[in-house]
Amino acid sequence: MRAKRGIFITFEGLDGCGKTTQLARLKQTLVTRQLEVLATREPGGSAIGERIRSILLDSRTADLSPTAELALMFADRAQHVKEIIEPALRAGKIVLCDRYTDSTEAYQGHGRELGSQVVLSLHRDLCRDLWPDLTLLLDSGLDASVLRARSRNRNANSFEGRFEEENAAFFRRVRKGFESIARRETSRVTKIPGGSMPEVELKVLRVIEQRFPQLATRALITGTRVQPRYEKRQ
Repeated sequence: MRAKRGIFITFEGLDGCGKTTQLARLKQTLVTRQLEVLATREPGGSAIGERIRSILLDSRTADLSPTAELALMFADRAQHVKEIIEPALRAGKIVLCDRYTDSTEAYQGHGRELGSQVVLSLHRDLCRDLWPDLTLLLDSGLDASVLRARSRNRNANSFEGRFEEENAAFFRRVRKGFESIARRETSRVTKIPGGSMPEVELKVLRVIEQRFPQLATRALITGTRVQPRYEKRQ
């Protein structure tokens, strides 16, 4: 899908890095600017995808093999692209997605040690080689991110903790995977340094406005441009 009118932005990073919160805050800002925004996630995002998600993330699914895990990730993504992402882009919407193929390369390619090439090949064949216009990689401390993710799942009494239960060596490989992707995809991937929630929110918005000036221009034209809620006024 080469000729799309919308904008496709993905958020990536370790579990607990804050990407879900930052995606929600960016959506709120863009909607305030009277822009059409679709927020979605992987795994999940479609009715079928949510059923796949329940298998992939359930901590009780302990015996799922790495290759089966990879296959399920792409079954979810193929459906997500066809049913949700492509139609939204054709309609001219801004699509914000919490995880995409970069996560699969980092977690399954590097974390599970299946390699990058199988992931990239499946993406090309099953997802029509649809890549984001921009990927925001939230860079946060490994130990702190994993601890936040585990605490979040305990507090929510959630079974979605299968990946968070992996050992430190797994997450070190995942982080190296994300770093490798960022070095390779310099025109698409922008690393967002860690910080407080308001600081990261402001960094994200600045990157978005620099990469897509029309989003800031639209806000000025409609007279609805607002600063992020935590931006300090000079």
